[in-house]
Amino acid sequence: MTEQDATPKRTTFRHGDLRRALLEAGLDLAREGGPDAVILREATRRVGVVPNAAYRHYASREALLQAVRQACVAALARSIEKELAIIDPNAPLVARAKAHLRGVGMGYIKFALLEPGLLRTAFAIPDGLKGQPVPEKSGDSGKTPFQLLSDAIDLMLEAGLLPKSKRLGAEFLAWSSVHGLSMLMIDGPLRSFSPAQVEAVGQRLIDMVERGLTEPTPGP
Repeated sequence: MTEQDATPKRTTFRHGDLRRALLEAGLDLAREGGPDAVILREATRRVGVVPNAAYRHYASREALLQAVRQACVAALARSIEKELAIIDPNAPLVARAKAHLRGVGMGYIKFALLEPGLLRTAFAIPDGLKGQPVPEKSGDSGKTPFQLLSDAIDLMLEAGLLPKSKRLGAEFLAWSSVHGLSMLMIDGPLRSFSPAQVEAVGQRLIDMVERGLTEPTPGP
């Protein structure tokens, strides 16, 4: 077999859409191996073009990785939006507020289990990207996962469930809790959990987050 024969056939590249084809190849690499696997040369090999052809679209491996991270964040947002879409818009405000918080949390956890490589890539910052912010990319609603979480917490406030004194920074506490559980389930000692265990533990974690946000802080 010659070197030319060993080159993978083009499966995603179409004339004029090389940028998109490279991004899709990068996403496949992220699915398989997380952020460390997103290598520009490998993406070009999978698309079936020489490395130099990619540079007009992605000048470096870091540029491709940033684009992949943006796409991963958008995919996470869409997973959350899918959970939010099933909430009854005519339900009482208190019920809707609780359902939105739960929808954000469970959408996050479900995405982590379905696309662990993409979740690792969305918020991982390899050495070459240190100092650069997590890319902002919206889902179908035009909002990022963090904005969807902020909206859910604002709805808790509007419903009278969240004291105003606890509003500041509440997103970071809720996000840390759900992300931590997600990582334990995909990379840690909880990765052997059955779907039923995932559902039960995920729901209990969100119960804990809700109580932490809504219950008065004990005095000294």
